[in-house]
Amino acid sequence: MTTTEATTTSKNSKQKKSAGQGGPVWDWAAGHGPVTGALSATTGAFAVATTGAATGMPPTWALAVGAAGAVGHTAAGIRLKNAGRTIAARASSWLITAGWTTWATAHGPLTWQALGSLAVIGTGMATATRSTNLYEEAREEEAAAAEQRAVALELSAERRAIAEEWVERIRRVCGISVRVLAVEHWPTGTGFTLDAELPGGTTYDQISTRAAALSADAHLPHGCTAAASPGIHQGRTLIDVATVNVLETEVPYPSDYAPLSLHTGIPWGYRSNAEQIQTYLREQCALVVGPTGSGKTNMVHVILAGFARATDVLTFVIDLNAGSAGLSWVLPALNHQPAPGERPMRPGIDWLAGTVKEAHVMLDAVLRIGKQRKIAYQGLMAREDTDLLPIGPSIPQIMLVIDEGAEILTSTDKVLKELAKKILEVIRMLRAMGIRTVLTALGSTGAVLGNLMIRREAKVRVALTGGEKEGMDLGKLFPGTRGLKVDQAPYKGSGFMGTPESPAALFKCWRILPSQIREIVAATSERHPTLDAVSAKAAGDAYARRWDADRIAWMHNPQPTPTTPAAGQDEEGRRELNLSALREDRPAGEQGQEAEADRLADAFMREIDEQFGTTTEPTPKRERPQRPGLNLSALREDRPAEPESSEPSADGTDAVPPLLQQAYDAVKAAGGRMHTADLATQLGIDTTELGTELSRILRAVGVERPGKGTVRAGNGESRTGYLAETLSEAIRRYRNPQ
Repeated sequence: MTTTEATTTSKNSKQKKSAGQGGPVWDWAAGHGPVTGALSATTGAFAVATTGAATGMPPTWALAVGAAGAVGHTAAGIRLKNAGRTIAARASSWLITAGWTTWATAHGPLTWQALGSLAVIGTGMATATRSTNLYEEAREEEAAAAEQRAVALELSAERRAIAEEWVERIRRVCGISVRVLAVEHWPTGTGFTLDAELPGGTTYDQISTRAAALSADAHLPHGCTAAASPGIHQGRTLIDVATVNVLETEVPYPSDYAPLSLHTGIPWGYRSNAEQIQTYLREQCALVVGPTGSGKTNMVHVILAGFARATDVLTFVIDLNAGSAGLSWVLPALNHQPAPGERPMRPGIDWLAGTVKEAHVMLDAVLRIGKQRKIAYQGLMAREDTDLLPIGPSIPQIMLVIDEGAEILTSTDKVLKELAKKILEVIRMLRAMGIRTVLTALGSTGAVLGNLMIRREAKVRVALTGGEKEGMDLGKLFPGTRGLKVDQAPYKGSGFMGTPESPAALFKCWRILPSQIREIVAATSERHPTLDAVSAKAAGDAYARRWDADRIAWMHNPQPTPTTPAAGQDEEGRRELNLSALREDRPAGEQGQEAEADRLADAFMREIDEQFGTTTEPTPKRERPQRPGLNLSALREDRPAEPESSEPSADGTDAVPPLLQQAYDAVKAAGGRMHTADLATQLGIDTTELGTELSRILRAVGVERPGKGTVRAGNGESRTGYLAETLSEAIRRYRNPQ
């Protein structure tokens, strides 16, 4: 007889299916319930009584065993702190069963009286066990609830203390008497949030503007703030108080490269409460500013990582700094050697432009895609009853990431201005068609944020400060948000971020390593969508052949800057005219200087015309075609072969620049007087370029413009007034250099 089995708290038995048979398998390790426990106890007692009666066992032995079991269970119940009724019920079960066994051994267990009484004992035992089990469960639940109430009471006391402390602090620092309705501790353990009710006629701005003072008054660690934001309605505010500076620690990019979607948000970093920041760029553009050393390049890679993980985004990258922002996402795929039967790896970005020329090709294709989508998908948008193109894996959104793109938009350089026009057209026209931009800049200055299009469309804004104060006007980048100080985020990769869904506040960007970039490229290769057929057709060969060997040769070139002849020389080193048509890769500063030189040259030639080189008769305005540049030997494909020797002839004719000789002959034939526009038309040259080149040619031999007194007659007196004489003097000096 085993009475313990009848009184043990039960666990549900599990039926298992045998691997070879379909029948149930007993779980002998499982405990007994009230019914199975009572059945086990009664059958055990019946077996002992039957065996004892047959073998002549002394009946008192069963009573002694039952008494020992009752004493043992009583001691165990006291140790487990069971209720008195539970201990009594278990001890009684042992004693009653032992008494029946003793009586049945002496008088015989095979009588109806013995069997009936055993059945009654078993039923009572099951009922008592069930009752005590329920009572014990209720006691355990009540004890847990009491413990929780004690903890809640302790937490409530802590929250009340925090609420009282901050009510007093806000009244003292901000002059506002608020009522704190709730205090919620952050799950990360790095701070808490106060839900406060504002007095009548007060807004949360009156608290947010004093965030720095509140933080100092609370003695918060550096990098921790007390930031107020809108509450559930305008009479409430939420005050986030960070007590642990999570921004000073470098956190690696999450290793979970799970699929993302543009519609559910793409994470760019985490707040001071360690919660991720989700960006929603279906309709918004983004602007990321940060000086050198603030972690802006790392931030660009984090952005590209999010786009690479998305199943409904294709990323186009423009980086005029040798394409450095996108090369890390392209080279792993280009250098990948697929095994037999393995599919080639796709780059992490869909297109990379590292030169102005390729950027123009890309932007032209993007504009064609957007305009064609407007026409081709009208029926789809009508069926979906929306004015926004339904974006998904079949029709992906194009995210155009332009490193230092804000500087391109504000540049005064002629070449970059043309690029800026196309970027602004993309931003202005293609929102509904699923084409958005992410621009970066070196600072949040007035020059960058002076463009209305940037301020209006770039609602997602990031300022990576890194402690840098120069050129970081947070008030311009986050208008209407006060209390933001650069010294609150002195760590690399930290700063402020604001979205339409969350106000500007402190944040930190993850650190992403080159090895992670390679892992993401490999992990997301099969995940990238393909450009829809309508867009691919509109983009044409410019898109289809973007990975052709001749267009990506520069990505594999270990010498990114090829050796080129100096300006003003041909491939063999001979001096030629240093024209814009001959210079394709020029620094932006040099291009700006040339634009200023063109303007001055044009003014110079107008001065010549007004003072000396025109007749008194009105000159009719002629319609003349716009020509791309000087029609000189460097630009003429059908020019005659040059002589092998570059030595000047005996009379010095070869030393005279061709343009100077042609201009002199034309002016001489016209009688020494000719309008600049007429001269340019006769020579087939643009007026501005004519002025630029003639000025350079004259300065090369020390001949100043007419009116300076440098061209003199034979008697030594100053002779001015005839353009022909000026050109003649320049020719003489070229032929007979001193």
